[in-house]
Amino acid sequence: MAQGHEIMTVNSYNGGQITGWGIALGNDLVTNHDLASRMDTSDEWIKERTGISERRIGGTTAGLAVQAAKDALEVAGCSPEEIDLLVLATTTPDDQIPATSAMVQHLLGLKCGAMDLNAACSGFVYSLVTGFGMLALGNRRILVIGSETLSRVTDWEDRSTAILFGDGAGAFVIEASSDQSALLGWELSCDGSLRDILHAEIGGTIVMSGQEVFRKAVIAMTESALTSIKNAGLTPEDIALVIPHQANIRIIESAMKRLHIPMEKSVSVLHKTGNTSSASIPLALVDAVEDGRIQEGDNLLLVGFGAGMTSASAIVKWGGST
Repeated sequence: MAQGHEIMTVNSYNGGQITGWGIALGNDLVTNHDLASRMDTSDEWIKERTGISERRIGGTTAGLAVQAAKDALEVAGCSPEEIDLLVLATTTPDDQIPATSAMVQHLLGLKCGAMDLNAACSGFVYSLVTGFGMLALGNRRILVIGSETLSRVTDWEDRSTAILFGDGAGAFVIEASSDQSALLGWELSCDGSLRDILHAEIGGTIVMSGQEVFRKAVIAMTESALTSIKNAGLTPEDIALVIPHQANIRIIESAMKRLHIPMEKSVSVLHKTGNTSSASIPLALVDAVEDGRIQEGDNLLLVGFGAGMTSASAIVKWGGST
């Protein structure tokens, strides 16, 4: 146990709340026109098929995580010494060994345990659920981050994948609370038999079977979301906003249609970030907070899918100050 931390006991508090948030994006802007200048594609072709206009690349996974985390700690009014656990969702660690969370922990000046969690693009929701579970076991404050540098594992000569990915990070502070937990329901899934439709070997680049990923993703997102909604004792009509993984606008549209939730209730930053894997849901969530789309008491559906093939969803009742 780190010096100065309180002794932790199981179920000291009934739940937890989100109290801080922050984001970071790669420094370099890459537009569709930039890609069209070096491969057989066009701005219109990319936007029509993906909804993406530009993406940001650059930096390290740890560096982006630290940048987002500093803002989250400031919003929460929380010092690094007060964090009891760091959970870093990433599928693009800076090193094979050790975990990137170790570097993030050091750079932030945290005095707590730290671990990486790799569930690909579902990683942030996996980490958020893990964080709430650790609150129930006695932690008081947990820092949850999704951070990716997908540009390092992208084949920039492959038109089918180079147009999709970007770099970024999103961080949240969750704190124990005597009030009802902000996490109302959740679902985590994985179908390892689908590993080959989206993968990257160690030292290699992303390989994707686009049509198969599309078909499986829509089903996985829909089934996971409906399970979480049911587990929360809600109906689709009770959802104020959907924060989906930012992979492809057509996938989002298809999933929203299957959920019978109007598309205008979805949040998208896809056009300006591309697919940032585990960072995409927190990037979209913070964007909605800063735009005033989220109000206290809103039921938010966070839902995504990723390589593995993983899927994850969570229903969060927003209680953070906007």
